[in-house]
Amino acid sequence: MVSCQPSLSKLATLIFSFALASLSAHAQTQPWKQIPIPPLPAFKPVQPHRVELPNGVVLFLQEDHELPFINGTILIRGGSRDEPNAKLGLTSLYGETWRTSGTATIDGDKLDDVLEAKAASIETSGGSASTSMAWNSLKSDFDTVFASAIDLLLHPTFKADKLQLAKQQLETGIARRNDDAGGIANREAIHIAYGPHNPFSRELEYATVDAVTVDDLNAWHTRTIVGSNLIVALSGDFDSAAMEAKLRAAFAPIPRGQRFPPFKATFTDPKPTVNFVSKDDVNQSNVLIVGLGTERSNPDYYALSVMNQVFSGGFGSRVVQDVRTKLGLAYTVEGNYGASYDHPGIFVVEAATKSATTVAATKALLAEIDRLKTEPPTPAELSKAKDQVLNSFVFHYDSPDKTLSEQVTLAFYGYPADTLEKYKTGIEQVTSADVSRVANKYIDTNKLAIVVVGNESQITPALSTLGLGTVKNLDITIPPPPGGKQPAE
Repeated sequence: MVSCQPSLSKLATLIFSFALASLSAHAQTQPWKQIPIPPLPAFKPVQPHRVELPNGVVLFLQEDHELPFINGTILIRGGSRDEPNAKLGLTSLYGETWRTSGTATIDGDKLDDVLEAKAASIETSGGSASTSMAWNSLKSDFDTVFASAIDLLLHPTFKADKLQLAKQQLETGIARRNDDAGGIANREAIHIAYGPHNPFSRELEYATVDAVTVDDLNAWHTRTIVGSNLIVALSGDFDSAAMEAKLRAAFAPIPRGQRFPPFKATFTDPKPTVNFVSKDDVNQSNVLIVGLGTERSNPDYYALSVMNQVFSGGFGSRVVQDVRTKLGLAYTVEGNYGASYDHPGIFVVEAATKSATTVAATKALLAEIDRLKTEPPTPAELSKAKDQVLNSFVFHYDSPDKTLSEQVTLAFYGYPADTLEKYKTGIEQVTSADVSRVANKYIDTNKLAIVVVGNESQITPALSTLGLGTVKNLDITIPPPPGGKQPAE
């Protein structure tokens, strides 16, 4: 009998040698690195046609003849941040009841049927800084759908039963707001970052929702639907000159009225505290470190954007690579140095971690914040971060409709029309020294608070070992409905 062992050994050796050779050749060539990556071309988005009517209404028209559709929006100044404390939820109820109630000539349910037959839509909603109306239709149905939208804009009939239905929907949300640990953590972090009385951190309750009346909705409508408050934007398959004539005829009769006053609020940095919410039905902790961010008008916005990408922009970022990948202390890790249009955004770093590693994960996040201030990005980090920021930015505005939406937003907040074009150049000019400078200028660990939502019995060592003083237990009890009513389910 002839042994086959030598042949097998030779075969194994050959396979091993071939594998080594392949790996060596692969390491040397890495063909994907040979693919040329050309620089981004000059960013020149198609600018919409802008018209301002004598009564203050601003029109934006963006032709797009790719498909036979027309989309329209009306942005109306005044939102939830402007609500009185006793009636929080007013604009949300307004946005919902406005559409479902309909007009003096057609109720909301009948309007649903009419629009469905045309595969069209008209929607209204409330936001933090504005309320809005949006509609879309086939080009051939534009005149009739637009007429319905104008009818709803100028002649709404707010109905008590539709308001009550909208209240029930909000009350269901109130009843369930403590179900999810992540939702609790985010909500409480916003409260601490902005302060309990700031318009962006107020919480609607059963009592504030219950206090809103049909008269309140009518009064809000009368106050906000004036020419100086409206920005109208259309995109789609139309001729701009003809469309402008239609819009002038529809909006010119609206009285100019008084423009909604500019937003004003006080923002104070949070204290370096540890804030805890006990949730016994979970076996992990949600950890958030929060502070104030910046505004987009800040000249350092470009450098802060690159800093944000280096620190927490995706899987390759420092905080993800170190806290999640290398240390294995979290299931998910993310962060953002927020920048809003007319008020500070929020700087937040967050992680979801096992109960037993809560303190370790928190310390690791704090260490990464400190490292951002002491270790400037390497050339590779800087180049990668700038490429990621610019590539993401360009794809946000790669269609006429997207560009129009952003131009409307910029106009709403008073930004120059060339803001988008300046962004690319601003990012390209950011240096490693700029990133280090803004990290030290804008991030102060003495102005950051920690929020933890988790199972106290499983968190070992205790949160007090973080060394930031007494741990504050947050009360998230939901106040009951007024008058002995039963909470919504």
